[in-house]
Amino acid sequence: MKRRSSRFARVACAAAVLAAAIAPAVWSTSASADDDQTVTWSVRPADESGPDGRAWAELELEPGEKTTERMAVINLGDSAVTFSLASADGYLTESGRFNMLPSDEKSTRAGTWITLPSTVTVEPGATAVVPFLVEVPKNATPGDHAAGVAASIRSEGASEGAAVGVESRVGFRVMVRVAGDVAPGLEVHGAGEYITEWNPLNPGTVVVRYTLHNSGNVRLESSSAVEWNGRTVSGETVELLPGDDRAVELHLRDVWPLGLLSVPLSVERAVVLPDGSREHIGPVMQTVSVWAGPWPQLLVLLSLVLMVGGMALRGRRRRRQVETLVNAAREAGRREARIEG
Repeated sequence: MKRRSSRFARVACAAAVLAAAIAPAVWSTSASADDDQTVTWSVRPADESGPDGRAWAELELEPGEKTTERMAVINLGDSAVTFSLASADGYLTESGRFNMLPSDEKSTRAGTWITLPSTVTVEPGATAVVPFLVEVPKNATPGDHAAGVAASIRSEGASEGAAVGVESRVGFRVMVRVAGDVAPGLEVHGAGEYITEWNPLNPGTVVVRYTLHNSGNVRLESSSAVEWNGRTVSGETVELLPGDDRAVELHLRDVWPLGLLSVPLSVERAVVLPDGSREHIGPVMQTVSVWAGPWPQLLVLLSLVLMVGGMALRGRRRRRQVETLVNAAREAGRREARIEG
């Protein structure tokens, strides 16, 4: 896929260096602020001969073990380009997209396990296969560790008198499973809310909000579902690296407000193995309590009660008035009869 990067930048008094999020396989960007030339390149996992079809690198290594991996830097443009190469700690964004720390932030985890050349020059239309070393420290903890490698270019310019640097990069993730005890763990913290439809003839919506926390040492995939009256609402599959938190929200529509509701929440868990397969380890079950107050219906009922009560009160008043008139007429009749007698 080919696209042009947005020219985003942060202006500092002296100079600013920006790092774009790790891009898809192909990236296009202008080479400099004053140059209309477009640089287009791709970075993929590779073997000695070139790209090998993998989306990213998955490794299984012992503490203290090292291995050589390769990245293919493909120049799709019309002129030679010198790319900067770098590795960094990897993480997943809130949207679940993989990213690596920008160049102005220091890596402290798996990004420091990778050694690669600082630059590579690639002729137009050519592919450079760049070896890089992955060395696991002897004291590395068992489980999954995420890093990324990338090839980038930086353009320089000026805005309002200040120097501006824009770094655009393309790369892929490097996942390392360090041998040892695998301890998957997933914590679920949920809460519910009822959203009232103020038309008393319409049911409302139950919103189940919960946070997933990967408390184990391996990568997980999680999918969630809530049930109500035979209906099931499922959420998207979520990937979680060790230590990750992810907020999820599910909506159960057309639920009548019946007071305290107990909504079953089921969260499936699967360990993602280095070969890409999944090992299911059973769901986490939780009941989310939601108070669904029938306020519109109660308001209608109250209105009906007040209306009926008002009608009854007016009826009683009319009867009293009639009785008063009748009694007055009788009394007047009796007085007239006494006078005539």
